[in-house]
Amino acid sequence: MSECVQDSRDAPLFGEEEDGRPRKPKVRHPLASFFHLFFRTSAILVYLLSDILSSRFIVCMVAIMLLLSCDFWTVKNVSGRLLVGLRWWNHVGEDGRSQWVFESRKADVSVTSTADAQVFWLGLILCPILWVFFVFSTVFSLKLRWLAVVIMGLVLQWANLYGYVRCKVGGQSTLTNMAQSYLGVQILQQALKRTEKP
Repeated sequence: MSECVQDSRDAPLFGEEEDGRPRKPKVRHPLASFFHLFFRTSAILVYLLSDILSSRFIVCMVAIMLLLSCDFWTVKNVSGRLLVGLRWWNHVGEDGRSQWVFESRKADVSVTSTADAQVFWLGLILCPILWVFFVFSTVFSLKLRWLAVVIMGLVLQWANLYGYVRCKVGGQSTLTNMAQSYLGVQILQQALKRTEKP
């Protein structure tokens, strides 16, 4: 059974400050921003250009898996901390219980910037969408040998996205409460629409 622990401090989603003033769009961590995008775009490019780069499936598959693994580690351990002040990990206690830990730090103008946050979130959101597209295109084009590769790409990219969204939004209880309140509002709106019709 897993438990969620969340730090009560908050980090910017797209670089907004607490008082509402926008920050200057300056990349404060160019190396972290570069590697945040480098591994994930390289994996996508190797997948797209695999027929041109090498005629051997195994070579391309290993290259893509290495790039995806480097991306997962870099995003989880480096770029999340530096670019937006978020981090997550799983801790297994002495009793064997798994505990997921999600942390976010308060917005600090000297540490993060709007440009850093935009690079982080856009890269984190767009790449899993591309891997979803690759899964469907692989199935529909019947290139089933690539299916395992694109599913691994989707899983690794999605895991980081899920972890960071939970860091930003809150633990599972917060996500559950948001979903329940959204569904409650939708049901109420539908009920009101039906009662208004003659």
